[in-house]
Amino acid sequence: MQKSWKIETQAVQGTYEPRPTEPRIPAICQSTTYKYDSADHVAKLFDLELPDHMYTRISNPTTAAFEGKIALMEGGVGALATSSGQAASALAILNICRNGQHLVATGTLYGGTYSLFANTLPKMGVEVSFVNPEASLEELQAAFRPETRCLFAETIGNPGLNVLDFAKFSELAKRMNVPLIIDNTFGTPYLCKPLELGAHIVVHSATKYIDGHGTSVGGVIVDGGTFDWSREGKYPELTEPDSSYHGLRYMDTFGPAAYIVKARVQYMRDLGATPAPQNSFLFNQGLTTLPLRMERHCSNALALAAYLQQHSSVTWVNYPGLKSHPSYDLGREYLPKGCSGVLTFGIKGGRDAGIKFMEACRLIALVVHVGDARSCVLHPASTTHRQLSDEQQIASGVSPDLIRVSVGIEHIDDIIADVEQALRVSQN
Repeated sequence: MQKSWKIETQAVQGTYEPRPTEPRIPAICQSTTYKYDSADHVAKLFDLELPDHMYTRISNPTTAAFEGKIALMEGGVGALATSSGQAASALAILNICRNGQHLVATGTLYGGTYSLFANTLPKMGVEVSFVNPEASLEELQAAFRPETRCLFAETIGNPGLNVLDFAKFSELAKRMNVPLIIDNTFGTPYLCKPLELGAHIVVHSATKYIDGHGTSVGGVIVDGGTFDWSREGKYPELTEPDSSYHGLRYMDTFGPAAYIVKARVQYMRDLGATPAPQNSFLFNQGLTTLPLRMERHCSNALALAAYLQQHSSVTWVNYPGLKSHPSYDLGREYLPKGCSGVLTFGIKGGRDAGIKFMEACRLIALVVHVGDARSCVLHPASTTHRQLSDEQQIASGVSPDLIRVSVGIEHIDDIIADVEQALRVSQN
């Protein structure tokens, strides 16, 4: 029944089903441990024969309610919540990549993910090849090696705001027999369902639109349960015995959920990137209003983009919902409900004008964040990317005139009025 619900209903109801006299809302289970009555019960837990909670580093009732809801909304077989979006991306990769192996990723990734892939994973012996998502299928295929384990991309690139060609990338993953992992942070399960478009695994920074209120840092991995890990013997960690669980084979025991169970009982067990129950509670609450908020984020962002496009103090506007955007057709195909709430634009006067604009905003706050119900603004060249040279900034997609706005859910008239007065200040 839950799977047949519309996503708006799934967001409200989720998979949590309280029994008589139990809390209507999933409670915050702020406990590290759980009580048992017998050694046999505990033994079965640690042998993975029972799904009950054994320790909050591995699972928790509050976190389980959030995981169940996001898995339902994305259409997956299971989910694993993490302490950050970075942790979600790292665990998603490490679960199937080890020393001497390789992955292919788009080069238009969020800076934190790019740094993880370009700097940290190689220190662990995992090499990464970055590709241009606009390249042809044949060019993309040339980046693969015999030891390539997965393909990683974003629904909407950050900060480039390019929309992924899912048909091309799902075909590429199919040809190369690797799972397609999609960061759906900007897309959200309301705007885009990557698992229905050929992806096998989805990750989110729950810190952004899932939370939606700037309160909590967290992430989540969702397993679609559709990749055949046993094919060609390419993923022995999922098909061969795990000595830490008395020779258990994940594929044999857990079937379609093998990947997400392994991520939980092996990598979360050992690395401990666990979300606090309080944060899981807030993420679950955030999902409840996600569809409503995303409608407003999208409509406000499109209206602001259209306003900026005709403004004399603006040189360019980058938002996939505009017909002038290179990803406009892909946005219409894969994001028919809207292209999320982040846009960038160029301001006349370059760096100095950008700083003036950012500091002149009153309603729109200067915050290093996106995906908040409250509008946020940033001039990256003078803030987040200031440690880079001018040449390095340009290479990373940050020009001196670039302004990023995460458009909130306030009334659009008030947002535009604030932008208008800040633009006036910036040009004086």
